[in-house]
Amino acid sequence: MNASPPDIASLAGRRVALWGWGREGRAAHAALRAAADRLPAAGDDDRFPGTLTLFCSDSEAGEARALGDPRLRVETHASAERLSAFDVVVKSPGISPYRPEALEAASRGTRFIGGTALWFASRPDATTLCVTGTKGKSTSSALLAHLLRAGGHRTALAGNIGQPLLELLDGQADYWVVELSSYQTGDVAMSGVRPHVALVTNVFPEHLDWHGSHARYVRDKLALLTGAYPRIAVLNAGDPLLAETGRDLPHSEVRWFGSPDGWHLRGDALWRGGREVLDTRGVPLPGRHNRANLCGVLAAIEALGLDAVALAPHVAGFRPLPHRLQSLGVRDGIEYVNDSISTTPHASLAALEVFAGRRVAILVGGHDRGLDWSAFAEGVRARPPAAIVTMGQNGPRIHDLLGGVAREDGCVLRQATDLADAVAQAEALLAGDGVLLLSPGAPSFGAYRDYTERGRHFARLAGVDPDAITAIPGLGIA
Repeated sequence: MNASPPDIASLAGRRVALWGWGREGRAAHAALRAAADRLPAAGDDDRFPGTLTLFCSDSEAGEARALGDPRLRVETHASAERLSAFDVVVKSPGISPYRPEALEAASRGTRFIGGTALWFASRPDATTLCVTGTKGKSTSSALLAHLLRAGGHRTALAGNIGQPLLELLDGQADYWVVELSSYQTGDVAMSGVRPHVALVTNVFPEHLDWHGSHARYVRDKLALLTGAYPRIAVLNAGDPLLAETGRDLPHSEVRWFGSPDGWHLRGDALWRGGREVLDTRGVPLPGRHNRANLCGVLAAIEALGLDAVALAPHVAGFRPLPHRLQSLGVRDGIEYVNDSISTTPHASLAALEVFAGRRVAILVGGHDRGLDWSAFAEGVRARPPAAIVTMGQNGPRIHDLLGGVAREDGCVLRQATDLADAVAQAEALLAGDGVLLLSPGAPSFGAYRDYTERGRHFARLAGVDPDAITAIPGLGIA
């Protein structure tokens, strides 16, 4: 296949496969099938819009076959040899293109794309605001959509936040707010369609297992800027890497937030240049880092030519997202806080800052991606919580690192076998007084399917109905 934008119509006559059967994979299948009904039949049944091959896990195969799609061939082993039999493989975001079998197939000519690339190439008419960053991207995306809607604009909220773009392929909106993970930013660049605005909150190490190295993670994350060429790039002036990157974006107009001449915080006050706009102490954004990202959201709105100062007070009506410093309420004198989305040590430190001055027992640990926890150790040394309980695959490594901190600074350190054990130990240590904070600083893989399942389990342990606290408000078009 040539390097032209990979819109769905351009797949006609190509051998096409799907790789992955999560929500993104199911959305890609539905979009391809809908497109197939509008295309003339191919001469070769293995070419789109003919038979479509799906590579998925054994556990997913039954669900896929249950669809009863006679033109869907399901296979459970995606070898380099099999992947190489296709011109195009539409893969789910969680499948790394750096896996050996993918690299081998790519070297033989197979092109790997994601649903995000298909959507962008198929919808070049859309006014898109792409949001990424190591942390804060989901809240920033939801807040951006909320404020645009408050201004009377029909707005879509989709992407990594919980609704694949391909589910909204034929939808109509004034603005499309698209949250992108580092797994998806390269798809936008691949599509050949320039976003109108790209907002980047911050960049620090994460997802090293998917990307293979910190350098590759940074390169992939910043592809939204360096490869997609947004018309306007809205960047955090306080992030050293973004400050450096923003000096060399010849294809984009760069606007900064977090600097005195733009949107920034002074104490608890929100300022636009020399004008004080809002006291942020009453807004439903826990943590200074979230309020700092509000500055980025308002700068992005301003980049559209809209009156961001007039829209800023509508932040008061924002509904915070689940699993992000989410208070589940107080039981027997203990406030339970669900920050299951926290998958880096930096995020766990930021969570502790929110509760500075309170008695906190924090639960940390999960899937081990080899991230360095030394900055977390230094942070808790400077301001130790009442207790730290480690758990998960990297729990012993974190426990060993924090041993000296606990001895020197009076922080109680415990090791748990799993989340239930960690909660029980933290409850006993708090003894009816304080905050029990789940902010693991690590993914949930192994013990849980994802951070949502982990957060739901924590809610049950806290005595709260998970269904009552886990819906993401604002998804789709409104």
